[in-house]
Amino acid sequence: MSDNTPSQAPEDAPNAPASAGLESAGDLAAELAGLQAKNAELADLYLRAQADVQNARRRADEEIAKSRKYAIESFAESLLPVIDSLEAGLALPNATAEQIREGSEATLRQLKSALERNKVVEVNPPAGTRFDPAQHQAISMVPADQEANTVVTVLQKGFMIAERVLRPALVTVAAPQ
Repeated sequence: MSDNTPSQAPEDAPNAPASAGLESAGDLAAELAGLQAKNAELADLYLRAQADVQNARRRADEEIAKSRKYAIESFAESLLPVIDSLEAGLALPNATAEQIREGSEATLRQLKSALERNKVVEVNPPAGTRFDPAQHQAISMVPADQEANTVVTVLQKGFMIAERVLRPALVTVAAPQ
């Protein structure tokens, strides 16, 4: 019996790890297949996410291009009544000077209104206002009975749009005494 028991154990011992190794190889193969499937799924999700990002970027670029292209659409639309008024005034063959003046004043009011709706504001500093180089351009310095470096007269109005100077007001400035 003692001869038989030791000889059986060595025979069983090599068989046990071999069969456990076969089961482990089968488990490993199944796990590998599962991981490969998961990898393929993640790779597909990654590619879809990349495509979504590229599509979003393309749509944003198209939106920016459209907004640049049509940025002045509302401004141009607000000027159409001004054009209509000018054409109507020019269509009158026998207009009197008074009618032309009234029409011109009405058209100027329309134009100013259109500019204001689009945040274009006049820069027309009253006399005595401190000279501001960010909004005014001094043409000359003249002797005046007011504080030095203040506006004496406005030669040409300036304009701003949304806090940005489109054209500075051309002014004469009081010279130091």
